[in-house]
Amino acid sequence: MKKLEEYVRSIPDFPEPGIIFRDVTSVLQDADGLSLAIDTMQDLVKDLEYDVVVGAESRGFIFGTPIAYNQHKPFVLIRKKGKLPCETVETSYELEYGKATIEMHKDSIKPGQKVLIVDDLIATGGTTEAMIRLVESLGGEVVGVVVLMELAGLNGREKIKDYCLKSAIIYPGK
Repeated sequence: MKKLEEYVRSIPDFPEPGIIFRDVTSVLQDADGLSLAIDTMQDLVKDLEYDVVVGAESRGFIFGTPIAYNQHKPFVLIRKKGKLPCETVETSYELEYGKATIEMHKDSIKPGQKVLIVDDLIATGGTTEAMIRLVESLGGEVVGVVVLMELAGLNGREKIKDYCLKSAIIYPGK
């Protein structure tokens, strides 16, 4: 059986020279790769106690929903501003190229609920930090974050050092 890293396609010089783009679509397009990714991420958090799984649009949905399903937990969406129909809470954060705003339904997390955040990637940590702020603004307690890939060279782990971050694959560079 292949290792999880072998399912990730690495594309040099994308989106600019010197960057190695780690493509998650190659994992998703292979049934064995997808299964291994979900199983590995789920195994990384097997000792965490949580009530709710939260994932950000869109790849957080892909990896978070099967984990929630397998553990018989609810799944909560975090989306780009303007995509959710009910009353929401929102937070903005800095990106390399500007600013972004994400939101979630105001009634999606109850005070005191323990929350697992799931995403495909942590790079600089801005999106993850924003997701944590949203959950905490509703009274939730983030007990862990699990990602498929971590780009350690971009130091995202430092932004969320007070939270339990588990990464299925850690790449040392950018």
